[in-house]
Amino acid sequence: MPVIIPQTKPPLYNGYESIGENPGKEYTMLFICYPKCTTCQKAQKWLDEKGVAYEIRDIKEDNPKLSELKKWYKKSGLPLKRFFNTSGLLYKSMDLKNKLQDMTEEEQLKLLATDGMLVKRPIIVTDDGVLTGFKETEWDDLIK
Repeated sequence: MPVIIPQTKPPLYNGYESIGENPGKEYTMLFICYPKCTTCQKAQKWLDEKGVAYEIRDIKEDNPKLSELKKWYKKSGLPLKRFFNTSGLLYKSMDLKNKLQDMTEEEQLKLLATDGMLVKRPIIVTDDGVLTGFKETEWDDLIK
């Protein structure tokens, strides 16, 4: 049975703001999700079945901070657009499909930090990397 660490506000990893700030220390994986999201539920079930220990964080209740998003974006190597929930109602209502191209990277990150519903989920953060969305093969590669 995996160990699930209840969400804390703000999330701290042995006194450090983010996973990876204290070299040489082992941390649990951070799993950021929206509990009502079926993809997040599927990802959580997958983690549980693999016996992976993780800290869970509700993205709507505890939106990623700008400093976290900057670190995760850099660490992920992913295009910034992969951090946006492009199928979400808020993304569509704000017409971000047409607006993002005219925004700087900094403006986009600040926008993501304003509302968890703009952020692609689930997100996993480990010492080795960051992934957005749930693709089993990508998660398998990162968690090995």
